[in-house]
Amino acid sequence: MDLEQLAALRTPEGSAALATAARLAGGDPLRAAGALRATGVPAGLAAAALTQAELRRRAVGKFGPVAAGMFFTRAGLEQATRSVVARRRAERLRAVGVDTLADLGCGLGADALAAARAGIRVYGVEADPLTAALAAANAEAAGLADLFTVTCGDATAFDVSGVDAVFCDPARRRAGTGRRIFDPNSYSPPWDFVTGLAHRVPNTVVKVAPGLDHALIPADAEAEWVSVDGDLVEAALWCGPLAHLPRRATLLGKEGPPVNAYGREGHPSHPSEREAARQHGGGEAARQTVHQLGGSGMAEAAVGPVRRFLYDPDPAVVRAHLVAELGAELDATLADPSIAYLYADTATVTPFARCLEVTDVLPFSLKRLRALLRERRVGRVEILKRGSALEPEQLRRDLRLTGDQPASLVLTRVAGAPTTLLCRPVT
Repeated sequence: MDLEQLAALRTPEGSAALATAARLAGGDPLRAAGALRATGVPAGLAAAALTQAELRRRAVGKFGPVAAGMFFTRAGLEQATRSVVARRRAERLRAVGVDTLADLGCGLGADALAAARAGIRVYGVEADPLTAALAAANAEAAGLADLFTVTCGDATAFDVSGVDAVFCDPARRRAGTGRRIFDPNSYSPPWDFVTGLAHRVPNTVVKVAPGLDHALIPADAEAEWVSVDGDLVEAALWCGPLAHLPRRATLLGKEGPPVNAYGREGHPSHPSEREAARQHGGGEAARQTVHQLGGSGMAEAAVGPVRRFLYDPDPAVVRAHLVAELGAELDATLADPSIAYLYADTATVTPFARCLEVTDVLPFSLKRLRALLRERRVGRVEILKRGSALEPEQLRRDLRLTGDQPASLVLTRVAGAPTTLLCRPVT
């Protein structure tokens, strides 16, 4: 994709090519290209349309039905915020009265579009000319160009004095290569600029990598880790008046009653949010569930023996260092102080962890494990691991399973010793 191809795709001929490409996407790419060219579409436009159609098809998982009208690059789609996460962030900002927002490093516009749908006036800044043009095109396609405008330029030079809040998603991949950047000082904008934003605009939110070192978190910021349907997708720093507690784990799903910005049941907090639900085609936001666990992130969980039930915490809970808080809620303990599996005598329903019933505990031995599984007629195993160097797929082959029963196999450590737990799910 380049600026010339984007312009061609936005012509009537380009729109027709995109419509045809959408019907061909997902099949054999060579055959699709031939079929599109056979309709009279020039080769260059056909290739661009087919690429967009494939990216739009992949983007549905992140953006829902609105992806069908958006424009993407491969790297931009990979790094874009999921719509359920962006929408909740926008609702939280709107709930505290934010009317204007600077989005520094707006990318394809995922977060800015969510904020605009919530009624916030967004000023996007993007250094890459193509990405800035794509974001502007996405604003127009969504009918939000009056609420979301994009400037191509240096985010560090943007005047933030006239906005209520700032959102910054610094680039964590190298331009040209797409390789991940692990040193925050090499982000774009750099980390010192990002963390200094809160001193200029108190209502500042920073999107960060889920693997961010806790030592880099400003002392007065709230650090939130977010998972969607069990997948850890991002972390964010909420600064100034937006910070409510040191650490938060937020679990988002797509089923359940309407929720407001803080996950409490009830209708969205603002009329604009209800309108946003309608714009999303029938109220995707109204079905979103939000579960949150908070704490200091510094507490240490009690340690005890393996007990009848094992809890495998959601990755957002683990990354937020809130395993101790979850253990206190479940009356559960760790069997090893360095392994985030919790054990309890009773099974308690919780959205923050998956529960398994432990049927057998044995020191790891391939021979003994193989014999036990043969005795139990186990032929299908789900393998979970924490604190084990074993490769699950290699172990699966080594077990030579032949039975007809399922089981869950947990590879872990107990008091420092390699241990295998044979389990079954608790429904």
